[in-house]
Amino acid sequence: MRTIGHFIDGVETTGNSAEYQDVFNPATGEVQARVALATQADLDATVASALAAQPAWAATNPQRRARVFFNFVALLNRDIDALAELLSAEHGKTFDDAKGDIMRGLEVAEFVTGGPHLLKGEFTEGAGPGIDMYSMRQPVGVGAGITPFNFPAMIPLWMLAPAIMAGNAFILKPSERDPSVPVKLAELMLEAGLPKGVLNVVQGGKPTVDGILAHEGIDAVSFVGSTPIARYVYATAAAHGKRVQAFGGAKNHMIIMPDADMEKAADALMGAGYGAAGERCMAVSVAVPVGDATADKIIAALRPRIEKLKVGPATDRATEMGPLITAAAKERVLGLIDKGVEQGAILAVDGRGLSLQGYENGYFVGATLFDHVTADMDIYKEEIFGPVLSVVRAKTYDEALKLTMDNPYGNGTAIFTRDGDAARDFATRVNVGMVGINVPVPVPVAYHSFGGWKASSFGDLNQYGTDSIRFWTRVKTVTARWPLGIKDGAEFQFPVMK
Repeated sequence: MRTIGHFIDGVETTGNSAEYQDVFNPATGEVQARVALATQADLDATVASALAAQPAWAATNPQRRARVFFNFVALLNRDIDALAELLSAEHGKTFDDAKGDIMRGLEVAEFVTGGPHLLKGEFTEGAGPGIDMYSMRQPVGVGAGITPFNFPAMIPLWMLAPAIMAGNAFILKPSERDPSVPVKLAELMLEAGLPKGVLNVVQGGKPTVDGILAHEGIDAVSFVGSTPIARYVYATAAAHGKRVQAFGGAKNHMIIMPDADMEKAADALMGAGYGAAGERCMAVSVAVPVGDATADKIIAALRPRIEKLKVGPATDRATEMGPLITAAAKERVLGLIDKGVEQGAILAVDGRGLSLQGYENGYFVGATLFDHVTADMDIYKEEIFGPVLSVVRAKTYDEALKLTMDNPYGNGTAIFTRDGDAARDFATRVNVGMVGINVPVPVPVAYHSFGGWKASSFGDLNQYGTDSIRFWTRVKTVTARWPLGIKDGAEFQFPVMK
């Protein structure tokens, strides 16, 4: 059986690991590999490697660092199909979706090739008599990224690319459910010319996470996962003096106005609600049609689309929706569907009981559609993270907006309308970090930044874009005066620039 190890100091190794975890094929339920789980000694060795490599990498000029990423982007493009197949096999998402996962991470690697410009400081000549002032951006030191199972390429690249471009060494702790692709990314970075030790991958579960949060050799931590864990990571890492950004869960609403194109809105809901089997933090899980007539139209448009949705394994290139990641995830989603029925929601399309010939033990749940969902139901309050779309009917636009704004999560939202006034008002007023106007999954491009509000995000700076450069660097400001401008005698007052 294939064993997946850590990537420490430029070498894949199982280190001191005595404990392993099975890696399943979500389509069949069969064990396809095992992953080594790190000991404290493994983590210490990883941090030691990063600490040893970081000073020389920080001293490498930004243009040369950028050249490594130019090489890396070329290698990612070269190997993208093989990486997508490996990602699909462990995660279960379709081949095309897996390629999209990689591409959205690759775009951030492309963005950081502009690092020499992004890392420039500021300069003021003559800030005072004979005084010049300048600032510089310097790396924080050693950073760590703790990433979720649902995007095993994209989110690691969101973190490692700007961190490394900024001159830091980086330790990646990926999900133990689909751990292979992160190791391959580290191998490609080494092939691209990154010195060994600058990027390390350490596999593990909660003990490894806790070790990272407390380790004195790690200066900054980036996390993506559920909101309870994001709160824990933020509080724990900050208590240990680290810079932290922690991104949590979501309950993304899509408002459908009466003037919207219902066919396009239905297409958008299909992709945003059921793509990747709903295992996306930017999935649309709540549709909010304004008016009963709008709701009836959107339900009527969704039904035939759901019936035609092709569910199957990623090995079938015609598959549109694959399985969930684990048996436990499947049971949780089925339990929430049962709860929705018990609490009075109308089950318009039932995805329970789906069984595929030859894949009876796979973790499949069919696309599920609820109507007449209310805000007090568990299927509304919980982040289901499965192929379940809830329709909450609103009487007016203001009611739909209030529903979105009252939700404790604030990751993403969208409105479908032909009315520019409504769209502008929604974008201006809604208290959510990422907004789509006739765009169902408004994940920003690489030169903007990704981040939610409210219980979806903890920390002041977002992922990728210019915010990432700010997060992974510290500003040092220098005030310089040379002897020609120095007055005789001591000055006792607080310095004032005249």
